[in-house]
Amino acid sequence: MPDVKRFAFVVSDLYGGGAQRVLLNAAEGLRQRGHQICVYLLRDKIEHRIPSGLEVVNLAVVNRITKALANPLLEKWQAHTIKRALEAFRPDITICCSCDKITRHIKGLNLYLWVHSNSVEGLPNREQQKKLIYKLQRLYQGKKLIVVSKGIKHALVTQAGLTAESIKVIYNPFDQDCLKEGATEETLPRHLPKEYFIHVGTFEIRKRHDRLLRAYRESGSQTPLVIMGKGSAAETQAIGDCIKDLGLEDKVIVMGYQANPYPLIASAKALLLTSDREGLPTVLIEALLLHTPVISVDCPSGPSEILTHELVDYLIPPENEKGLANAIKRMDQAPVIVMERHYKQFLKETVLPQFEAL
Repeated sequence: MPDVKRFAFVVSDLYGGGAQRVLLNAAEGLRQRGHQICVYLLRDKIEHRIPSGLEVVNLAVVNRITKALANPLLEKWQAHTIKRALEAFRPDITICCSCDKITRHIKGLNLYLWVHSNSVEGLPNREQQKKLIYKLQRLYQGKKLIVVSKGIKHALVTQAGLTAESIKVIYNPFDQDCLKEGATEETLPRHLPKEYFIHVGTFEIRKRHDRLLRAYRESGSQTPLVIMGKGSAAETQAIGDCIKDLGLEDKVIVMGYQANPYPLIASAKALLLTSDREGLPTVLIEALLLHTPVISVDCPSGPSEILTHELVDYLIPPENEKGLANAIKRMDQAPVIVMERHYKQFLKETVLPQFEAL
């Protein structure tokens, strides 16, 4: 066993999102390896299930008023409050997620900012990209970063001008036994068909449900499609309108957010991802760990690092909707058998020692 260390994880909240779920997986995995762990929330908003025995502390430095008044002076006060709590815990390693605007102000600790998304690439115009690059430089210049894919590191170095030496690539750690247990905890809803494809993701523009639905229709597949997620009323309406416009009302089932999506993922014929950009799409890895094959567009970044070996044939350029439709058709006719070699690099046994070495 490694030497016992004290890990502090700082996160905005535990509400929705793959990054929050990954943080809980990493924290609990390190705790099970004998380390002292504390997870600090900036606001008391919890949706994910917290593992028994994992210490979670709400610092209550973010609320409706602070969000409305957000400015650098307030951020520094919030950071000071967080640092006092961290110093009382005396962490060897501090990892901050989804709260970089605040935690970038914390100095004097072995602190890493954990970046889960590739926000540089895939933007529609150059002006937006320039603004974002300036923001990333302001947030991350001179900081130590953990990024969840090689693609994110490449974008931050080549486009945002950050130094490669300050960025460590550590894949998200996954507990396969825990996922399998979650997949058997609940029965499937009665209205679900025996066979179905599934898409799991937030209802937002970058997830490109329009691309998903067009390709699905063009595939001619008679296997129903389940779309699981949540989003704004406008985005939810847009997905419903697209389904109607394409005449897919009888073949597409839209479900709300599920705290435990694993029974549905494990039972699916395949999981589909059609986003414009990602970081390291958690849902693709989780599907493979449950031995559900996947089809994905080759967006920046992550899918090309996940779909390896035979799965490369199901990695499709984002603009090639005909190719995506063909991949759905091929998978429908002869689903790929998922093997350990497809996901071994993401198992917690492979990944957690990299956190211990920080």
